[in-house]
Amino acid sequence: MKKILLTLSTVALMASCNLNKVENVPAIDRANFDESVALKDDFYQYATGGWQAKNPLKPEFARYGTFDVLRENNEIRLNELFASIAKSKFEQGTVDQKIADLYTMGLDSTRLNKEGIAPVKADVEQIMAISKRSHLATATALIHTSAGNPLFGLYVSADLLNSNVNVLYIDQSGLGMGNRDYYLDAENQSKREGYTQWLTKAFTMLGWEDASSKAEKVLALETKMAKAFRTNVQLRDVPANYNPMTKAEFVKRYSAFDWNSYFSQMGIGEFDKVIVGQPEVLDVVFKLFAKEDIETIKAYMAASVVSSAASYAGDELYAAYFDFFGRQMSGQQEMRPRWKRAMAVPNGLLGEAVGEIYVKKYFPESDKQRMTEMVKNLQVALGQHIDALEWMSEATKAKAQEKLNTFTVKIGYPDKWKDYSSLVIDPSLSYWENIKRASAWYTADNLSDLGKEVDRTRWFMSPQTVNAYYNPTTNEICFPAAILQPPFYNSAADDAVNYGAIGVVIGHEMTHGFDDQGRQFDKDGNMNNWWTAEDAAAFKVRTDVLVEQFNKIEVLPAKGDQPAIMADGALSLGENIADQGGLRVSYTALHNSFKDKGEPVPVDGFTADQRFYLSYATIWGQNIRDEEIARLTKVDVHSLGKNRVNATLRNIETFYQAFGITDGQMFLPQEERVIIW
Repeated sequence: MKKILLTLSTVALMASCNLNKVENVPAIDRANFDESVALKDDFYQYATGGWQAKNPLKPEFARYGTFDVLRENNEIRLNELFASIAKSKFEQGTVDQKIADLYTMGLDSTRLNKEGIAPVKADVEQIMAISKRSHLATATALIHTSAGNPLFGLYVSADLLNSNVNVLYIDQSGLGMGNRDYYLDAENQSKREGYTQWLTKAFTMLGWEDASSKAEKVLALETKMAKAFRTNVQLRDVPANYNPMTKAEFVKRYSAFDWNSYFSQMGIGEFDKVIVGQPEVLDVVFKLFAKEDIETIKAYMAASVVSSAASYAGDELYAAYFDFFGRQMSGQQEMRPRWKRAMAVPNGLLGEAVGEIYVKKYFPESDKQRMTEMVKNLQVALGQHIDALEWMSEATKAKAQEKLNTFTVKIGYPDKWKDYSSLVIDPSLSYWENIKRASAWYTADNLSDLGKEVDRTRWFMSPQTVNAYYNPTTNEICFPAAILQPPFYNSAADDAVNYGAIGVVIGHEMTHGFDDQGRQFDKDGNMNNWWTAEDAAAFKVRTDVLVEQFNKIEVLPAKGDQPAIMADGALSLGENIADQGGLRVSYTALHNSFKDKGEPVPVDGFTADQRFYLSYATIWGQNIRDEEIARLTKVDVHSLGKNRVNATLRNIETFYQAFGITDGQMFLPQEERVIIW
């Protein structure tokens, strides 16, 4: 179980605020509609079908939505910024030098292709030269610091039972295809074949004569691991994935591995406690580590390195990598152009440094003030919803209100910027060597927190990210600067449109504090059951209904010998609760605002309530490939855009009232609906 961070969308997308042109963005654009479809039958298609037609999928995308439009705008702006920086000379060690050199190295195709796989081959040769199994622990540490997570994952984060202190976590990790189902389900045979082909190509480039045989053995090993791995749904069970052990207990239980050498190489000093996410999985992993042929273990570790390095080691290796992970897994037809890939590296590795530049240019203080006021309005509305719950006792309501009132709210950008002064970027070294340096720097930075007090001022997204999150261990909601732009926030739009978009985003993150995971944490960020048994049971009765609603949704029809793919209501439960809560709470906040100024007259023929729901649908407009639908249904805790609109709205009475819906495919009988918050 990685750090729990409950977000608005599946990926951290970047965007740019063009403040001079906000007025030119329509609040509700009728050209985005598909009025050939009855809204009572498919509200998503009605509200976004025109947009879909105008924005067909580009070959480089597995999906393309309103988020991606913002991302593309931002990529252009950031690229212009980086290109300008790259033309200048900066003193070694300055953040501008680091940005410029990382960007330039990523663009230099001539050098990248000349060096090719050689920088990666040097790392792999060190692994393959190992003759003693005991020495593999040191090699694992070297990979973990900079080039992947074979065997297991390790990180430092707040103790879920004592959120003021950072402790060590160790979790299941190390499957090259990421998800256990790709190794086990019959319908994924073609993906297993594609993965083996990718590894064969990569091993051949490394000069291995037995590349195909090694690839098959790696797949076989990972399949044995996958059989023991917990599913993504099981990983959402927070208490079940919190298993504290003393250091002595941990080392004794997994004695096949040389932990002393590993911890020393990782730079981890003395500690007393480690949280093991999935103890029974590690039992199997280290049993395999002890018994499998050492050559297979080494090839498996080499596969982790070469996969991590593929984007930074010449076109030949990256093309082979993209053929499988891009084309076959996601349905992308073309790889992203080099300038986009080059731009993304400094933007990611030096995110807050770039963010500091970003907010100075694109984020006026007035936007922060507007957002602060909206957050307050949404908090009041959520408090009203908690008070009105018929199924919750007064005792639990009091605890919920206490938690709501102690939310930490972060808006725009951090008060204290990250210090990158000790990160060295050296253009005389290969691109891959510099990427490893940066990765090692981040690993050391994280591990240095072990045993220290949790820094509650830290941000987990950069300001230029179009996303938002709730972090249960700090009980905080965070809204980066870049989300304050159309279609999320439009200064020229009416309140109904803004509450239907950014208001729902705010409400969504607040509701995460009370979803099936967030509700298990108290106001101080500690995993603590503050619910009565009766209230917890009533909550589960309602969430079970929501799970079943989504389980009945067919996301892809049966095709040939491939069965139909259904949505996973259990995997997406937290996000579905947050979507519903965000909508209901923001709707209430909008109507609260009418008490002083009255309900507005219709605009462009739509009432305020209608504009609210149309605005919500707009932010989820997208086109998506079948391969990506299949992939995301397995790995993403968020529902598909269409279902975030149609399936969520079917439970909300005010949606029906807004459009006079009394029948049709959107209509769900009252007795089948469920309201959580």
